[in-house]
Amino acid sequence: MARTNGKSEIEPLDAEHELPASSDAGENPATAVESSTADMSGEQAEIQKLKAERDALLDRVARMQADFENARKRAARELQDYREYALADAIRDLLPVLDSFERALKTSSSQKDLRGGIELISKQLGDALARLGLRPIPTKGEPFDPRFHEAIEMVETTEAADHQILEELQRGYKLKDRLLRPAMVKVARNSKS
Repeated sequence: MARTNGKSEIEPLDAEHELPASSDAGENPATAVESSTADMSGEQAEIQKLKAERDALLDRVARMQADFENARKRAARELQDYREYALADAIRDLLPVLDSFERALKTSSSQKDLRGGIELISKQLGDALARLGLRPIPTKGEPFDPRFHEAIEMVETTEAADHQILEELQRGYKLKDRLLRPAMVKVARNSKS
């Protein structure tokens, strides 16, 4: 192609590289419409196939969403059941203590026997709670720790180290590693040490 001033000139046709005439050039126009209709019906078939695939995928997504929702509801129901019946083991461990209290209340024995029975029941209750993971927080003679102890009173004394616990007013407890209730204590204040 030769160019002149940025414009192209028209070249003569190259007969060797020219495309052959279409085979239906001599056919009548009705046959061309039929082939066009055949192409359209092929496209329609493809569209129908794609619609069917889309519908199948939408159905599959809807089923998966329903399955997920059912699984979520089932998990929530199981969690609720677990919460409601998790106490069953704890209560089962406490039932012997309740039985012992009922037996103690039914007997008419001396004050010494009653005290012995109550001490036994107290030990029984402590053991049942220990099996559930309840631990008392050590206090008397221990250094004051604000994470586990609540100081109710500071007592001036020279007999104990500064910030040492003198007396436990109410026992504190931990459930496994979690603080349930801090211990209420009296703490020594020793200005000499």
